[in-house]
Amino acid sequence: MKWYLKKFDDLTVNELYGILQLRSEVFVVEQDCVYQDMDDKDQPSYHLFLKDNDDVVAVSRIIPEGISYDEMSIGRVVVKKTHRGQGISKIMMKKAIEHIVNDFNKSKIRLSGQAYLEKFYTDLGFEKVSDCYLEDGIDHFEFLFEK
Repeated sequence: MKWYLKKFDDLTVNELYGILQLRSEVFVVEQDCVYQDMDDKDQPSYHLFLKDNDDVVAVSRIIPEGISYDEMSIGRVVVKKTHRGQGISKIMMKKAIEHIVNDFNKSKIRLSGQAYLEKFYTDLGFEKVSDCYLEDGIDHFEFLFEK
């Protein structure tokens, strides 16, 4: 398995298809949530993804400041069902945080995370900074990371 970090315009057609397919597979089908995944935030973002042979099995996007929040953000964090339980999501989040802190020299990262993943995000150094709210019919919290 190999990690990749690419800007939208550098993704191959097959990589983009794999990313969108995985997001749809989990966020729309598995979580039974009808929502608009393609939200025009992909184009300015970096995409961190893991490929197992030719299959995209994990993905997140690193969103520049001023698009979702004043701070940079991490979103669309997902791991294929067949690859869960191996710590891939934690590795991916650490890589995304390192990229933002080291390559962009940013000390704050804000994200919207599903409520059931509160411990996952706080264990990574994020602090819950909002009350619970519904996003696409699923309970979420806003989290902030400060280095």
